[in-house]
Amino acid sequence: MCIGTHYINMILYFCNIEQSYTNDYMKKYLVTGGAGFIGANFVKYVLAKWGSDVEILILDALTYAGNPMTIKEEIELPNVQFVKGDIGDRELVTRLMEEFDPDFVVNFAAESHVDRSITNPRLFLETNILGTQNILDCARKAWLDGTDDQGKPKYREGKKFLQISTDEVYGSLTKDYDTARPLEVSDEVERVIEGRKNLKTFGRGFFTEHTPLAPRSPYSAAKTSADLFVLAYHDTYGMPVNITRCSNNYGPYQFPEKLIPLIINNILEGKELPVYGKGENVRDWLYVADHAKAIDMVLREGRIGEVYNIGGFNEEQNINIVKSIIDIIARIMREEPTYRRLLRHPERPIDYSIIRYVTDRPGHDMRYAIDPTKIATELGWYPETPFTEGIEKTVRWNLDNQPWIESVTSGDYRKYYDEMYGNR
Repeated sequence: MCIGTHYINMILYFCNIEQSYTNDYMKKYLVTGGAGFIGANFVKYVLAKWGSDVEILILDALTYAGNPMTIKEEIELPNVQFVKGDIGDRELVTRLMEEFDPDFVVNFAAESHVDRSITNPRLFLETNILGTQNILDCARKAWLDGTDDQGKPKYREGKKFLQISTDEVYGSLTKDYDTARPLEVSDEVERVIEGRKNLKTFGRGFFTEHTPLAPRSPYSAAKTSADLFVLAYHDTYGMPVNITRCSNNYGPYQFPEKLIPLIINNILEGKELPVYGKGENVRDWLYVADHAKAIDMVLREGRIGEVYNIGGFNEEQNINIVKSIIDIIARIMREEPTYRRLLRHPERPIDYSIIRYVTDRPGHDMRYAIDPTKIATELGWYPETPFTEGIEKTVRWNLDNQPWIESVTSGDYRKYYDEMYGNR
């Protein structure tokens, strides 16, 4: 299969983005899980792009990965509201739908860590399946506007429910090559994209929107179930919905249990770097700012009832990700010694000797790789950030924002919430 992508330099994190799709009137977004990693980055993107032309209501239960400090500046804005609550709380969600009357519901809220799903799968069923069905049903009832001439439900103009999903619902791809090979670009996608060089792949196959669903962990099984509910609400009730399925995200504000921030944090702490198996598993890495842009484009321009895959064309083995982070931090510590103050044990080495291979986890998928041809050709979206650029920015963000890292790992963000919003 031939697929392709595009690269342009981003001068600022979420700024100087040209408007390429319509904004007929002020849009109101209900963003669930908006204090989490991708949700918070999406909120920042929307505000940077649309400014006062949008209103945002963030609903987040503030479980372990939700952090109000991530959106501290945003929730002080006059066009942003924050509510602590669970998407499974029917009374609360019904009230928010009535009072706020959103144009878009963007459902990021989910338990999302595979290892946690293995130890406590029931929690993933409750949040990812039942919670999604609850907010989906509340939106359906709030937006319903009678029936059409054929007796089918019709909905108020401009409303849409977007389910944020994952490529893990597709299961695992084969890893056909031990070393990466050049990725060819199709003529179809070439009409939309230009510029990115040295694209590579570890296999012949890619996830498309037509790939059969084949989840292999409790987490991905729960996300698959939620996706099927969303599609069922479209087929049964005619509800205006979309689903996006993304590859592995990375970037600012990611919870430190995930691979990239975990490796960065362990290096600073002077700890060993755990790598599953031989580190040969391949993931397609998507910079979170690129993902946020894609989500907003699907909300505003995506065809109702459609699924859109969002990938980064940045395939890499886990062990090479770890080694890249080691190399970047070692270089920064060598060339910019003021950062050495962040090392808890400066006498310890920053090299490949600190890698420790650990027993692989059950059902560990070998390879993920997304084909985003559909979103590229229909909506003109492309992943703008090559991994070499994105990982450098991510490492530096983590180094420059240690108070945020420490607040997450220490639990100070919960104290912050109680002080700032306990009486709201």
